[in-house]
Amino acid sequence: MFDELLRGWDGDEVVIRSDAPSGAWMLIGVHSTLRGPAMGGTRMKVYPAPEDALADVLRLSRAMTYKQAAADLPYGGGKAVLAVPALLERGSPERRELLLRYAALVGSLHGTYVTAADMNTGPPDMDVIGERTTHVLGRSREHGGSGDPGGGTAVGVFHGIRATCLHAFGTPDLDGRSILVQGAGSVGGRLLDLLHEQDARLLVSDVDPERAQEAATRVDAKLVDPADVIGTEVDVFAPCATGPVLTAETIPLLACRAVAGAANNQLGSGADAALLRERGVLYAPDYVINAGGVIHLAGYETLGWDDAAMAARLAGIGETLAAVFATADRDGITTAEAADRLALTRLGG
Repeated sequence: MFDELLRGWDGDEVVIRSDAPSGAWMLIGVHSTLRGPAMGGTRMKVYPAPEDALADVLRLSRAMTYKQAAADLPYGGGKAVLAVPALLERGSPERRELLLRYAALVGSLHGTYVTAADMNTGPPDMDVIGERTTHVLGRSREHGGSGDPGGGTAVGVFHGIRATCLHAFGTPDLDGRSILVQGAGSVGGRLLDLLHEQDARLLVSDVDPERAQEAATRVDAKLVDPADVIGTEVDVFAPCATGPVLTAETIPLLACRAVAGAANNQLGSGADAALLRERGVLYAPDYVINAGGVIHLAGYETLGWDDAAMAARLAGIGETLAAVFATADRDGITTAEAADRLALTRLGG
């Protein structure tokens, strides 16, 4: 199965290591270094089989190449997975030892891959990795990093939603605009606060009832049951949980004018972008609108940006989306195709 997956991949390098002490698999995918070192997060997750973890690495590393290029950053695309038998408690000795062994693996690539946080990892984990390798971003501020990039992601998505509303409704004004945020975690929760400040009419859903209720109370939002998200009538649907949420099964049920959210890999397949276009649903390509996290990491930790420069680059996500929408309209293609065209141009393709 590994062979079949790798034969269908167009990336540069994959490193796979079985970690005997923990029973985990460590997988690193370096998809491209055309624009610079491959940068992407490390997720810790339980998978049904190692092949599923590899499929995630290959798919996500490719998406990171396009994300870095669309954001015009001097990085290529990479991704890593720690496929564990069970999630390890944060701060536990077992988690620390696994991360140190993984850090040694990252270091052995001599900068070809630069890691950061992802699903089920965060700045404390990057601090541990930073004890063994310098090829890590997103450490805590106390350890020389820029901390959690989730705030940058949320700000970028906020600007992306404004650009999407401008294209869909003729105005970026969010006052009274109905927006359903699916997922009230690190990014979705911050996005809700930003939208609330603009007097948007908010709806929120989360698989964690307590987190959903807390967020709804904080921003005066209507609670939506997770099972009812797709069919809820709103102006903008903002998926900020895990994808894919836009598939051949769900797209016919959508009751929104636009989709613009932080979740990765929102489309079930490439054909789903065409289904959205046929339905008249404006889609903000995920790797364009959610690039604020990598912009935060690169800008603060390697490019020397100050807060003003960072704010301008995060706002620029809206400008990039506007260009993507314009290209799609002009050439009669999907917004996903228009985004890919932009990324490939910056990759020299």
